[in-house]
Amino acid sequence: MGIRIQQAEQRDRELVVSVMEEAFHDDPVSSWVFPDEAHRRAVHGKFLGVFVDVALDEGRIDIAEDEAAVALWLQVPAGAPEEEDPTPALMRETADPDNERCELVGRLTGAVHPHDRAHAYLLMIGVRPDRQGEGIGAELISAELERCDREGLPAYLEASSARSRTLYERLGFRFLGRAVDLPDGPPMYPMWREPQAG
Repeated sequence: MGIRIQQAEQRDRELVVSVMEEAFHDDPVSSWVFPDEAHRRAVHGKFLGVFVDVALDEGRIDIAEDEAAVALWLQVPAGAPEEEDPTPALMRETADPDNERCELVGRLTGAVHPHDRAHAYLLMIGVRPDRQGEGIGAELISAELERCDREGLPAYLEASSARSRTLYERLGFRFLGRAVDLPDGPPMYPMWREPQAG
């Protein structure tokens, strides 16, 4: 397929948020955080915007050339963080202050995030619904995984559905064995990928 990929800049923020909103509107985790669809439509962009801002400030966002997909990446150093991650509280404060699930999802995933080795962290990837199933997401991820392989760097992510877990397994990720169980909600699957030799 050979899609061209560009790196997002601050001016691309709203585009990235809109792709993420479309891609995750019916996602099991988003539906758990915001069970009421009308409310989700109203606040989801604010919630996802926190992830976009973190990736713009501290990582990288890749955009497929036709703006059908975006991938948010962070480089995580080895060693446990010295201070508590402010992102979960910011997610709640920014999007929906009365909704503890906004913060809980970040706290639960943060609690299982491995820190023994430096790695590339796929914070989120979103493909517009009308373009899903075309392999765009896999290609977008593969570009970064090729770099990881060249540099001997592992990669990590949390799959938010069984369907996405299957996609990531095809890309070399392996489930770490213990799901993140959201209270009365769907499981999330922490997944790790060792760098692969050419």
